[in-house]
Amino acid sequence: MDILDLLKRPEGKTLEFKRDLSSPDGVLRGIVAFANTAGGTLLIGVENATRHVRGVQNPLDVEERLASVISDGILPRLIPELEILPWRRTHVLAVQVYPSPGRPYYLKSAGPDGGVYVRVGSTNRRADRELIEELRRFARGESYDEQAMPELDSEALDFRAASELFAPVRKLRRADLETLRLVTRHQGRKVPTVGGVLLFGKQRERFFPDAWIQAGRFRGTDKTRIADSVEIRRCPVQAVEAALAFVHKHALHGMEIGAVRRKDHWNLPPVAMREAIINAVAHADYAQRGAPIRLSIFDNRLEVENPGLLPFGLTVDDLRHGISKLRNRVIGRVFHELGLIEQWGSGIQRMTAACSEAGLAVPALEEIGTRFRVTLHTARTGPPAVDTTDQAILDALAGGNGLATQEIANAIERTSRATRTRLVKLVERGLVREIGTSPQDPKRRYFRAR
Repeated sequence: MDILDLLKRPEGKTLEFKRDLSSPDGVLRGIVAFANTAGGTLLIGVENATRHVRGVQNPLDVEERLASVISDGILPRLIPELEILPWRRTHVLAVQVYPSPGRPYYLKSAGPDGGVYVRVGSTNRRADRELIEELRRFARGESYDEQAMPELDSEALDFRAASELFAPVRKLRRADLETLRLVTRHQGRKVPTVGGVLLFGKQRERFFPDAWIQAGRFRGTDKTRIADSVEIRRCPVQAVEAALAFVHKHALHGMEIGAVRRKDHWNLPPVAMREAIINAVAHADYAQRGAPIRLSIFDNRLEVENPGLLPFGLTVDDLRHGISKLRNRVIGRVFHELGLIEQWGSGIQRMTAACSEAGLAVPALEEIGTRFRVTLHTARTGPPAVDTTDQAILDALAGGNGLATQEIANAIERTSRATRTRLVKLVERGLVREIGTSPQDPKRRYFRAR
């Protein structure tokens, strides 16, 4: 373990500093929180505010005492790695905690209801009943939206609405409801799952009153002045499209006034906005009560916030490297079949790549309280990244009158198919605008967005 590397880092989800072992309860809370969340390292002998290394006297005695405190104070039994690290003329005691299937861990003195802690940012937060239940489900390998709702029968789902949404992809049969886990067998009969009711329930709002999207457009950079708002209470698949329409109306379109003509431009890549919204809907913790998904548009950024911490075992760095755990398997399966989710774990990376290629800062990913927020900033940090073929397309569109696919293909000396593939990606990045009634519209034309 490299102590110098640890000292360079601030406290966070997987790192905590403790000055000494004078307050064992605080140390135990940190260890329990690490074990329940994503693991982590606790350094004893370092001041948390200044990262000044005070060290520990008699490190072997402190190590033995800590091992006893952990053994006597935490249930189920937890055995972290303890290591004495030399630092100049003193020593630091490092506690390496790994996430374990034994979750939820808790302080023996407070019991399984009051002694469960999770790590949120750089703090240890006592888990409420809903979070404890999620920990138990995670330990059993279950997801909330796969749970049966035995008080209902299969007729509680709107099969017609589901069929209409699946129609562009395939014909939905009633037998598919069980395959997709929209219904499950419970005590010899078919009943809907939580995911089935969330997606296609006839009385979805009765059972899940907080499963909706609150969208707002604010003037300036805070929430002091609101310009427009909407409550999106449609089923999740339709809610994604409605949320995107709201964003397109308020945040996507910008304008520059030049000497000769007005230039329209996109201020955020459409693919990044789409991924942020889909991720929020697919990964929200629908067991939480009291707060919907929130979409906030400001002059300089878009914030998309959903209830629920990251799935246990994950960190923000994991997300950036394409590591993902699906919280809602039923919703994720349906979204995947409908083409809303292309590849598991790729959403954050696709969002980040789109922003970087458009010359924008990488998205900010944060856990705030028991919610997760993605922020897309509109300020440019550099010019968009394009290769020679993409630049040739942009140059061909510089006239401002718009061109059809074949006209662009002729200009860049590529096939229509290859040109269309390029155009789709440029539209997703917000560099090109597509005007037409549908992707099959023969009169569809393309315009340079900036």
